[in-house]
Amino acid sequence: MNPWYLLYCKRSEQQRAEQHLKRQGVDCYYPQVTVEKIRRGKRSSELEPLFPNYVFASFDAEKISYTTVRSTRGVVDFVRQGAIPTIVPIELISDLMSHEDSDEQREALGDVFEPGDQLEVLAGQFLGAEAIYKEADGELRSILLINLISRQVEVSTENKALRKK
Repeated sequence: MNPWYLLYCKRSEQQRAEQHLKRQGVDCYYPQVTVEKIRRGKRSSELEPLFPNYVFASFDAEKISYTTVRSTRGVVDFVRQGAIPTIVPIELISDLMSHEDSDEQREALGDVFEPGDQLEVLAGQFLGAEAIYKEADGELRSILLINLISRQVEVSTENKALRKK
């Protein structure tokens, strides 16, 4: 089995590097995660690299030289310890592959609330208030419904100050 190395790539050129490396017979892998974003008021899911600008590569150094890999379009250089390219443990690669884009990973990146979820506000002017999640308000904030003086009122608060009940 060939060792795995970590390559540093030019900004946003992981796909280009991967294409050119695969043409040369190099196995490539860069983990991606689905991220929900709100742009112009519309929610969309996009795939983004888990480690921007980095690609894992595995090849036989007797058949393909380090210089060939390093000179590939989109690649800047190997991640090194001194002059020697760092070998990445196979256990790390297999662990990343098994957990890629899983529900647990998405939850670790941030709480995902659904409309109607019962929440508790943990900070800010509404500390301790019970609320109902209505919708996202950008990437870092949410719109909640809170009962104030016998009336439901919409308020916007930071997502990190919310917890499901």
